[in-house]
Amino acid sequence: MEKSRFYLGSDHAGYRAKEALQKFLQKKGFETIDFGTHDESPSDYPDFAEKVGKAVASEKGSFGLLVCGTGIGMSIAANKVRGIRAANPFDASTAKAAREHNNANVICLGSRTYPIAKAKKILEAFMKAEPSKEERHLRRVGKITGMER
Repeated sequence: MEKSRFYLGSDHAGYRAKEALQKFLQKKGFETIDFGTHDESPSDYPDFAEKVGKAVASEKGSFGLLVCGTGIGMSIAANKVRGIRAANPFDASTAKAAREHNNANVICLGSRTYPIAKAKKILEAFMKAEPSKEERHLRRVGKITGMER
């Protein structure tokens, strides 16, 4: 992955992990834009998923990182935004596959499902992977895009 921009968002449950992962991305040379939340006050994850999703969808080559308790709610919400292919990988190999096979452009992680060290490994695998140019993967991603309304 070329060094590009990551848009970030989290709810209250993912706030601390998002802050740590933002520093991790910046040390790797990525520009980051943080849509919040900016503290641990109760917040609603769909608000941040929508903001990040719209930003990623409007800027070719950008990526999103969303963090909530499990990553599941963020993934569901982000995938409602046209042009977003959000993945909720549970390890480095599924993060790599999300980029290679599905051309995922948003990664959703869970702050309550694994420690920050594992989250960094998952994010790094996502960052290092490139979308496959194999016809079967391109065809499948095209079909997903065709399902958007």
